[in-house]
Amino acid sequence: MGKTIRLTMAQAVAHFLKKQMTIIDGQKQPIFGGVWAIFGHGNVAGIGEALYQVREELPTYRAHNEQGMAHAAIAYAKASFRQRFMACTTSIGPGALNMVTAAGVAHVNRIPVLFLPGDVFANRAPDPVLQQIEDFGDGTVSANDAFRPVSRYFDRITRPEQIITALKRAMQVLTDPLDCGPVTLSLCQDVQAEAFDYPESFFEEHVWTTRRPQPDADELANAVALIRKSEKPVILAGGGVLYSQATKELTAFAEAHGIPVVVTQAGKSAIDERHPLALGSVGVTGTSAANAIAEDTDLVIAVGTRCQDFTTGSWALFKNDKMVIIALNIAAYDALKHDSHPLVTDAREGLKALGAGLAGWRAPASLAEQATREKKVWMEAAAKAMATTNAALPSDAQVIGAVTRTLGGDKTIVLCAAGGLPGELHKLWPATAPGSYHMEYGFSCMGYEIAGGLGAKMARPDKDVVVMVGDGSYMMLNSELATSVMLGLKLTVILLDNRGYGCINRLQMATGGANFNNLLKDSYHEVMPDIDFRAHAASMGAVAVKVASIAELEQAIEASKKNERTSVIVIDTDPLITTDEGGHWWDVAVPEVSPRLEVNKARAAYEKARAVQRIG
Repeated sequence: MGKTIRLTMAQAVAHFLKKQMTIIDGQKQPIFGGVWAIFGHGNVAGIGEALYQVREELPTYRAHNEQGMAHAAIAYAKASFRQRFMACTTSIGPGALNMVTAAGVAHVNRIPVLFLPGDVFANRAPDPVLQQIEDFGDGTVSANDAFRPVSRYFDRITRPEQIITALKRAMQVLTDPLDCGPVTLSLCQDVQAEAFDYPESFFEEHVWTTRRPQPDADELANAVALIRKSEKPVILAGGGVLYSQATKELTAFAEAHGIPVVVTQAGKSAIDERHPLALGSVGVTGTSAANAIAEDTDLVIAVGTRCQDFTTGSWALFKNDKMVIIALNIAAYDALKHDSHPLVTDAREGLKALGAGLAGWRAPASLAEQATREKKVWMEAAAKAMATTNAALPSDAQVIGAVTRTLGGDKTIVLCAAGGLPGELHKLWPATAPGSYHMEYGFSCMGYEIAGGLGAKMARPDKDVVVMVGDGSYMMLNSELATSVMLGLKLTVILLDNRGYGCINRLQMATGGANFNNLLKDSYHEVMPDIDFRAHAASMGAVAVKVASIAELEQAIEASKKNERTSVIVIDTDPLITTDEGGHWWDVAVPEVSPRLEVNKARAAYEKARAVQRIG
């Protein structure tokens, strides 16, 4: 038997994590960028003491909100293209449950993050402990069971030696391109403090590398044959292109074969949007150019995308009866959706193999010519939408235009999450470099923005991180603004105040609903709220200003470049204006029966739209 070292279970976790490595650009680095921790009973004595012992090798960061710190960890991994990630630890009860929403974000977006919530006593001696959830019919239940459906791997550690197997399984999930997602190791608080003679080999350095599965020969041959006989193919690029670091291969493939490229929310920035074959966003929030090509395509080459309903226009976007899909994806689960022809492989390796099989073949020249015409029309419409204005309440698009003119470029990461801004940014933001567009739109989680900006800045300190957030999301979760100031990590936050949930108000109107409970003016209150967002941001340490026009906004952004800490610029915007050009129908069920004429008209339009929806 080999040598052993006696450690508590919590100490074993800390020493193990610090020894996990990865290779990025030829340089070996710790795979964990650090640990976010809010201590309480259930983790302060065990994990807290253990992290203190390794603080020089595995930094611990203090946050203000458990959900916020988990969002920061998720954004860190996303901005690192899943090559590095972070862990998060909390007390039991509310502290742990505050992370469940973030676990959903990570699960849906397939982002690695390690959750280490404290749990009840395994020995049950002091039951029920403070914050313990008691199930009258199941003595094994704790609050942490809520993590099960939103974790790729879940384990509850009730003996100190169990952590050996659990951590190995956790690392497999966190680093596997197929299984990648959140891992929850629920750590019983008494077990954290129990000692065990762990094998020294458990703490040896381990270097994790990217696994790149090659395509199956038969699936590859089928895909090549389908592409060769197509006349109007289009490449649909998803986030898998970025995570596979296949952006160069994507561009080279499109150029070699004359195929236009459209992008999902997660895939935006997979190709430089200045490229003539890059038509921008597709689907519900798509450009007119991308959607025109997609509607008529006879072959979709879907690379690294799960084909979410916003991407496919709720499967009503593709109008060509002959259309087929080749789903190039590392996950067979995604590659087999909607009768797609699967090509189960790594995105980079799959594009290389397809390129070799298609040597000498190009799509008809008329396709690229159509793409050029459609893109010209779109670019003119986009420029008009983003043009400066003297309006008292500018549109989101006009604010985006101001940010683009002053902060756009390869050195900037624009970050956003929920509401109306993602749709406008998806259409309008000119993404030119991989990762320059960072959107959480898989779970569309309000409150991700500021915490996510912090995580992105931690991952990419060389970039200017611009967070665009509406007043609704800001009110839900803004506490990590103070954390960014505390850590000396500068963000530029553009806060658009449309006085309510403007996006959902527009959706309510589009489905025939009355203006109700979304904008502040349409909700119940005895006193109309008048929130001073500038003063609030300043109270947390940010350099904060409020501007009254697009011209003032541009001046304020220029001035903020000289600030050494997080800057917040507040501007009032119109809650109703969106970019009319582009876009597509989205399936939001309208009531079949209503006493209101507006709803009945919306239902008739809904049934007409559903008639062209692909089922299956």
